[in-house]
Amino acid sequence: MTRSSLSRRSLLATGGAAVVALGAGAAAQPAVAAPTEPTPPTPTEALRRLLRGNQRFVTGHSRHPHQSLDDLHELAAGQHPFAVTIGCADSRVAPELLFDQGLGDLFDNRVAGNIVDDLLLGSVEFAVEEFGSPLVVVLGHERCGAITATIDTIRSGGTAPGHIGTIVDSLRPVVEPVLDLPGDPVENGVRANVKAQVRSLLDRSPILAEKVHEGALAVVGARYDLDNGRVTLLH
Repeated sequence: MTRSSLSRRSLLATGGAAVVALGAGAAAQPAVAAPTEPTPPTPTEALRRLLRGNQRFVTGHSRHPHQSLDDLHELAAGQHPFAVTIGCADSRVAPELLFDQGLGDLFDNRVAGNIVDDLLLGSVEFAVEEFGSPLVVVLGHERCGAITATIDTIRSGGTAPGHIGTIVDSLRPVVEPVLDLPGDPVENGVRANVKAQVRSLLDRSPILAEKVHEGALAVVGARYDLDNGRVTLLH
């Protein structure tokens, strides 16, 4: 599958209609928005850009780049995200903030437990195919509530209420094998889950695997520290 095999007209028709509906002001916008910054040419450069942004965040030197109304108007005609993130829905883990990026930089996918199901996988594949994003980051974080709920459910022998059980059922095969390892069980579960979701992306998606093989894409796992704001890569 190539980028050209996607129908830009069919997939983005609704967005195009919305721009037209804005009236004369929207008509003045360019047909294709320019990137807020040049897209990093390689996965390595994309990762460096993210980690430099996190360093600014950690040291209190965030720039909050291209977040103005002018930037919003420039991006109205199109987006050019240089990285795709798969993060937890936790309110303390906002990728644009912790990586010090702005509008149009990141294609965010957030769900409790950063679980890669079919819908999320399709979202990631779309971003990589349509925008040519060279980097995918699976971002877990310490003291993850989804991991904690899974551990509590396993140990109690009970069930999670409502649809929370769907999250627990998805994480159980990842968390259960590391429950008895030395160290903090939640931390062990977080790390195991990030690595499992990275494997899932590559094992289940020929699109992503092919681009990784070609050197056009990197899929990496990382952990966010709630106490100091630092992101570290997991190998």
